[in-house]
Amino acid sequence: MDIRDLDRRAVRASVEVVARATADDLRRPTPCADWTLADLLAHMTVQHRGFAAAARGAGDDLAVWRVQPLGDDAVSVYAEAAEHVLAAFAEDGVLERAFTLPELAQSGSDRSPAFPAAQAIAFHFIDYLVHAWDVAQALGVEFTADPELVEVAWPIAQMVPDGEQRRLPGAAFQPSLAAPEGGTRFDQVLALLGRSTARTTSLPSG
Repeated sequence: MDIRDLDRRAVRASVEVVARATADDLRRPTPCADWTLADLLAHMTVQHRGFAAAARGAGDDLAVWRVQPLGDDAVSVYAEAAEHVLAAFAEDGVLERAFTLPELAQSGSDRSPAFPAAQAIAFHFIDYLVHAWDVAQALGVEFTADPELVEVAWPIAQMVPDGEQRRLPGAAFQPSLAAPEGGTRFDQVLALLGRSTARTTSLPSG
């Protein structure tokens, strides 16, 4: 299948779950270490904008990757960014392009790596499938991942490098965990990417 279609479905699922949040929910903790829901949505939004720029040949502009607070309009701003990246990925000829993704540069390198479009969009796809679950956990709502998307995500998750780089500030994924016994394939994907399905979150006091 076209990775763009799979990505579109994952992004749309993320938009649906984000739409359930209110301004009061933005201070909720998330499964992403030290990030509130506001922080997570800011990250998700700027990644959409960065990948859209990369699809159009401007991924080496570091300004498009710079995270900005979204304020109380975070939900609508996120939905707009999602439409922006999906439109960029749908453009004619995009799969023949290389995506420059500076955030994936090796430590100490001053060169931004370029990736084939399909590989770059696969990175985006798995990020948003997992982040949709992150948002649902923060909100305390159910998220059922599309089984077809999960099967595609499984080999991609296995190829994501593990190790100390996942402990760096702003890392998309935490170090891998042991998969729960008897868990689903999606539980296994989440565990590989540092998510514990046993974790629950709630609105912080104060």
